[in-house]
Amino acid sequence: MSKHYDVIVIGAGNGGLSAAAFTAKNGLKTLLVDKHNIPGGSATSFVRGRFEFETSLHELAAVGTEANPGPIRRLIGALGADVDWFTDMAGTFRLVVPNEGIDADMPCGIDNFCRKMEELVPGSGESTREVFRLAALGTEARDYLMSPDYDSNVFEEKYQDFYRMAGHTIHEVLDSIGMPIKAQHILSSYWCYLGAPEDQMDFMNYATMLLTYVIYGAGQPKLRSHEISLALEKSVRDKGGDVWYNTEVTRILVKDRKAYGVIIDGREYDAEYIVSSAYPDKVYGSMIDAEEVPERAVKLVNSRELGLSFVTVYLGMNKTAEELGITAYSNFVAPVSDSNEQQRLASNTHEYCGYSIMNCLNKIIPDCTPEGTSQLFFTTFFFGNGWDDVTPEEYNRLKNDIAMKMIEDCEKGLGITIKPYIEEIVIAAPPTFARYLNTPQGTPYGYQMNMWDAFIQRTVARDKEKFIDNLYFVGASTHRGDGYSSAYLSGLDAGSEIMRAQKEKEAL
Repeated sequence: MSKHYDVIVIGAGNGGLSAAAFTAKNGLKTLLVDKHNIPGGSATSFVRGRFEFETSLHELAAVGTEANPGPIRRLIGALGADVDWFTDMAGTFRLVVPNEGIDADMPCGIDNFCRKMEELVPGSGESTREVFRLAALGTEARDYLMSPDYDSNVFEEKYQDFYRMAGHTIHEVLDSIGMPIKAQHILSSYWCYLGAPEDQMDFMNYATMLLTYVIYGAGQPKLRSHEISLALEKSVRDKGGDVWYNTEVTRILVKDRKAYGVIIDGREYDAEYIVSSAYPDKVYGSMIDAEEVPERAVKLVNSRELGLSFVTVYLGMNKTAEELGITAYSNFVAPVSDSNEQQRLASNTHEYCGYSIMNCLNKIIPDCTPEGTSQLFFTTFFFGNGWDDVTPEEYNRLKNDIAMKMIEDCEKGLGITIKPYIEEIVIAAPPTFARYLNTPQGTPYGYQMNMWDAFIQRTVARDKEKFIDNLYFVGASTHRGDGYSSAYLSGLDAGSEIMRAQKEKEAL
């Protein structure tokens, strides 16, 4: 068993798998370790009765079809991972707000989306089209910003509109282009996937994500997100990397603020580069000797709010999606259309806010369950620390009550019947995710995005926030924020930085 590696990756979640696959592919001796017995972190599945449930992937952006592949399909393929993709190109989302008479079933395709918005909110079609024009420009500018060829002078000259939009909220930009407020709320329906509402989310960050769903649809692997994890893990092994499960890194070794190895089961393993899926809270707080952690690193971590947490309900149904009357894959059922109010209702409480996301995997992968059945996946969110005061005696009652309210709201909002046909039910709450993911408050979302701490600001400040040399972070806590696509890209970012550092070292 080797005790020296070029790269040691801590955690086989999406970011860790992507980073390990990239460095192994590029010839670096790579070790990937995870405390669980399977790869994936959130990207996994579990079986209850006749059903295999997806644990966390609502829908993967930027997958696309074989004829029109999106960036994530291309990235996963380039890393040597073979995934059997399915894509829903029929629709993006369905937003239902009974109290406001909204039932917006939004299609894929820019032209189709704009026509539907005009139908729902007369006078909004042109401003919707302008959103997609700005999003396309923003995507190009963002890619150049992350490029090794980035030049600030070229950027300022070529992407002037980017600067005019960057640092402005969704609401501010949509107001400036004359979009009616009802259309703004409908357009912002995906806000929960990034974790910040219209008045707190950077427009460019949101618009570029929305564009990928409208162009490339919702992607899912045939065998749940665990298929991606297994395919990336196989790629690591195929390229000569080592993968150790049931293995926990307890310490990251640092001297003179330079990482040089880790402690596993009391043994020291040396490495030129360390990649961590663990949040900076844990890394700086308990995995590195305190004298090696700069005070500024601690202050930065403490200044950031944690992202949202979830209650998720998994249902195995003894009826098909068609028999249940389910017409869309992603359904958002809300008490109000204003995302700012949705967040307020879900802040610093453990009570259900009235907002539910319901996904039906069979709408993308028809045979993902046994014949004559289907599976549903419900999610609601919580901001802040409202679950801290839940007692063990209250816990089961609380999560069961929330589950039933979510199901009932979706029944009423979508005009369907669910409860009589439930064959299997599993409920996961913030403590469930905290135990499995080992993240603060069980959040899979990293740090809360807001107007002073979003993708652009974090990207520009990346060099200043690199407090320990040769230590790289991946996953939701990074500049890219939450999301499967963001996590895979964060691994690519870390791997690319490592390869540049390695080439500079070899050139000396």
